[in-house]
Amino acid sequence: MTEQPDTSMTDAPMASTQSVAGIKKSHELATVTIKTPRYSYVHLELFSASADPGVLDVLQVRSKCTSALKQFLGTTGLGMPLDILKVEGKDCWLRVPRDDLAAFSAAITAWQGSYQDGLHSSLRIRGCSDWLGALVGRDGEDELWTG
Repeated sequence: MTEQPDTSMTDAPMASTQSVAGIKKSHELATVTIKTPRYSYVHLELFSASADPGVLDVLQVRSKCTSALKQFLGTTGLGMPLDILKVEGKDCWLRVPRDDLAAFSAAITAWQGSYQDGLHSSLRIRGCSDWLGALVGRDGEDELWTG
């Protein structure tokens, strides 16, 4: 003898179902998961021993990055594509291919800097991320724990 399931409650209409019958449910049209982004982003800062390191422009950023890459990787480093997204004061944001981020950050870190008008200046990495949003709005973050 088999038992019959109790369906007494499922056949009765529910009051809450009738009140929400006029509301349409949303439907998911598409889902996209980005597993490995093509690019990574770098926030660089002009660093100098003097009180005022000056301001950067696009040509200086390109020149300093090219010098660092050439010193660290030779002519191979010159072929690394760099997109300068923004230069503001002594800060700049770059986009590099994700696979080249480790080599780029090693080149910038190992670079001794340059001398211009008797002043030594170099670039310092403030942050790296696969997502640009992780680098934006980080002003004053270094003062959070020292303040």
